[in-house]
Amino acid sequence: MSLRLRLIALVCCVLLASLALGGVIAYGTASRSVRTEMGAALSVGRQTLESAVYRLQNAADPERELAGLIASFEGNRHLRVSLAGKANAVASPAVEASPFGAVPGWFVALVGVTSAVERIPVTVGGRDFGTITIETDPHNEMLEVWNEFGDSLAAPLLFCGLTILLIHVFIGRALRPLDNLAAAMEELGDGRYRARVSGRLTPELSRLRDSFNRMTARLAKADAENRRLNEQLLTLQEQERSDLARDLHDEVSPFLFAINVDASTASRLLQEGRPAEARNQVDLIADAVHHMQRQVRRMLSRLRPVGLAEFGLGEAIENIVAFWRRRRPEIRYEIAISADCENLGELLDTTICRIVQEAVSNAVRHAAPTSIAITIDHAADHGRDEIRVEVADDGGGTPQPHRMGYGLVGLAERVKAIGGQLNLSSRAEEGFILQVILPCSAAADAGAIPHSVQAVG
Repeated sequence: MSLRLRLIALVCCVLLASLALGGVIAYGTASRSVRTEMGAALSVGRQTLESAVYRLQNAADPERELAGLIASFEGNRHLRVSLAGKANAVASPAVEASPFGAVPGWFVALVGVTSAVERIPVTVGGRDFGTITIETDPHNEMLEVWNEFGDSLAAPLLFCGLTILLIHVFIGRALRPLDNLAAAMEELGDGRYRARVSGRLTPELSRLRDSFNRMTARLAKADAENRRLNEQLLTLQEQERSDLARDLHDEVSPFLFAINVDASTASRLLQEGRPAEARNQVDLIADAVHHMQRQVRRMLSRLRPVGLAEFGLGEAIENIVAFWRRRRPEIRYEIAISADCENLGELLDTTICRIVQEAVSNAVRHAAPTSIAITIDHAADHGRDEIRVEVADDGGGTPQPHRMGYGLVGLAERVKAIGGQLNLSSRAEEGFILQVILPCSAAADAGAIPHSVQAVG
């Protein structure tokens, strides 16, 4: 049921409850009023007739005086007076009309006031002139009460009608912006983030409108950012494929050709009975295979950190550090990884390895440090569930820490793509700190990310 109909139904319920309460009050008032009026009319009529009969004792023509007495009650609102005897006479009450029509039978039964009858015998000078009968007739009094009830009912009905009309008109106008909002939300659901709600609204709806417009603006910005990230990811994929194709062509393909040539030469030399020379060709083949193995391992390490799948995050970080320790042994490397940071999922593990790989590489190549500290821990308190990665060195720092090279730019995009945050801190001659906060929810959402995108490094 719509809000408009609910409000109308509520008004109708209140009206019915008011009418029910008013009916109960009207019933008690009407019944008491009619009974009181009928009792008073009967008492006054009886006293009047008894006084008149007493005065007839001295009348010259009692019969004529008695007929006049009965006729004097003609048109009385509440009494029917009749004389039964030598001179029959009847005086009936006037029947009044009502703008609301005749009194319905249910109302008469509800009031429950019946006619009352009293009889007064008439004896003048020892002669019996009959009996005067006085009968109350509550019809006119009930009609008056019915008219009052109708008048009291007309005002609530008019008020209810006007209220329903006002609700229908003004609530309809007030809810019209919600229809516009619903249409805008449908556009939003269809991926059209340019939808906006405008116009003058009530304070409550204006806050809703402003919140909706801010939400659509943020969604539009996020959608544009996602498109840019997707384009960048596709570009990185193409670059990675090009690099792999170039490596295969330049590093592997020539050695495969050389192996084929050396194998043919060795076979020919063996057929000619020259095993010593054939052995030299076999050694050349072994050298070529060894070179290709190194190249393949190098390509695999670019696609995925070495040791990550086989031994976990800690071993992969150790391999990254070992690579630089062999080349720069004078630097002290410190690694601190929390025990609950293992098995975070492929996406988070790979991202953490790339962060450490890029940060350590930058520190060794550009900062001339004497020590590099790598810290990876898990924070799960105060409603947070996140992984913190920090790589700090004691090198010369950089005067412009917020000016990032291509490596850090790519790293920042990778972190942002999974909802993380990257912070850089640098002070001259005191070192450089790279800190990344990654939400653990990214591990649960990794299934929604294509594998090809996850593998981009």
